[in-house]
Amino acid sequence: MHFDFGVFRRLIASRMSTIASDRSGNVALTVAVCIIPMILAVGAGLDYTRAYNVQSRMQSDLDAALVAAIKEIDEYDEDEIAEKIKEWFDAQSEKQGATYDLTEITVDKSGHTITASASGTVPTTLMTLADIKTVPVGVISAIEGPATSYLEVYIVIDKSPSMLLAATSKDQAMLRADKNITCEFACHDTKDPVKKNGSVIASTYYNYIKSLGVKLRTDVALDAVEEVLDMVDAADEDHARIKVGLYSLGETITEVLEPTYSTSTARKKLSDDDAGLTSATSTTSTDFETSLEALQDKVGKGDDGSSASKPLKLVLLLTDGVQSHRNWVINDIPKGTKCIKKNAAGTCIRHTSNAGKNWGIVTPLNPDWCGYLKNDDATVAVLYTEYLSIPDDWGYNDTLDDTMAKSRWTSTWGGTLHSGVSSSISRHDYIPIALQDCASSADLFISAASEDEITAGLSTLFNQYLTSVRLTQ
Repeated sequence: MHFDFGVFRRLIASRMSTIASDRSGNVALTVAVCIIPMILAVGAGLDYTRAYNVQSRMQSDLDAALVAAIKEIDEYDEDEIAEKIKEWFDAQSEKQGATYDLTEITVDKSGHTITASASGTVPTTLMTLADIKTVPVGVISAIEGPATSYLEVYIVIDKSPSMLLAATSKDQAMLRADKNITCEFACHDTKDPVKKNGSVIASTYYNYIKSLGVKLRTDVALDAVEEVLDMVDAADEDHARIKVGLYSLGETITEVLEPTYSTSTARKKLSDDDAGLTSATSTTSTDFETSLEALQDKVGKGDDGSSASKPLKLVLLLTDGVQSHRNWVINDIPKGTKCIKKNAAGTCIRHTSNAGKNWGIVTPLNPDWCGYLKNDDATVAVLYTEYLSIPDDWGYNDTLDDTMAKSRWTSTWGGTLHSGVSSSISRHDYIPIALQDCASSADLFISAASEDEITAGLSTLFNQYLTSVRLTQ
């Protein structure tokens, strides 16, 4: 049903004329005097409500235009950006059937912000009785984005032995079929050299597996970092706005390279065995609680990205997400044992009890530890290099393949199971849940299993962050 304010206005005017000409008593005069303010009050409420709704639509349209513009700021100059905003704003306004215009656009590429204002008028209805024919409205909006801000990127690479698993299913199958080794990890442990017919053929599993030409997950992780460095080069051609730092994660955090504008320096560190990021080295432990607290000291507090002294902070964490130590698994186990016991089908089976053992403290990380960084306004993005199932390994069966209920995730590490998740879930299957809770948002978490997925995953997260925007006014 459509209410015709014009008809209503003429009706009121007619009644007012009748009342004004009535000389039969004081009541008519009193009503005439009072009804005009009443009508104006009602009219003001209706007209200003309409004006408020138009202003809200105008703000939404202007915000949408600036969100679109900020993603193109590196492609155009200031005048071209202003023209783009006008085009996007006009197109959105036409869809709404609105009648308002942009009044001012300011594009500050050096300051990495865009501001714009818009204004218009809304025709009144009953307020025309007081000769008020329009209500002015206006809005202002400002926006900035990581792609145009000063930024420090902290790339953190998990250096646990599990990152020395073969990267491809083909290589995994080859190692399982190899009779010369009893471990799928390319471990650096010199206590158990690889032997063939009683003779030592390699001093470590790592040397033997690498001699086969197998690509390890750490190798793929470094490929992923290379892609991020390529993106930094493209986003900051002058190397004056985005810094990159490199860190290894194990018993604690090791700073391989403090944040620098030089991506060429970062690339040299990636290929240098002595820097400690390649698969030529690994740690015996992964302690996220200690490492992430230590990383907090390195990263510091994030700011608004408006200057080099106030950079945004982004942590790119590449990990399999397992809190572990080799000695928690191998203590009290016969040397060189691959499988404690097999069933009739020849498959390695789990122990009936791990009472008194340390296997229960091999668990996913507690995502609360990521709060060390997030509470300081750093953004955390996580690439989960999926922990590969190792069905013939007793250590895997009695730790990650066992349930969260049998773990010491809560009693030792203080973890709280995610709402709606059963404690009967395996620790292996809970890893991605914990890591997603670690990330600053769901869209900054990616799970990757294959070589291609891992290589592309880190750059996808970086791009996801760069294309996010923040309305500041």
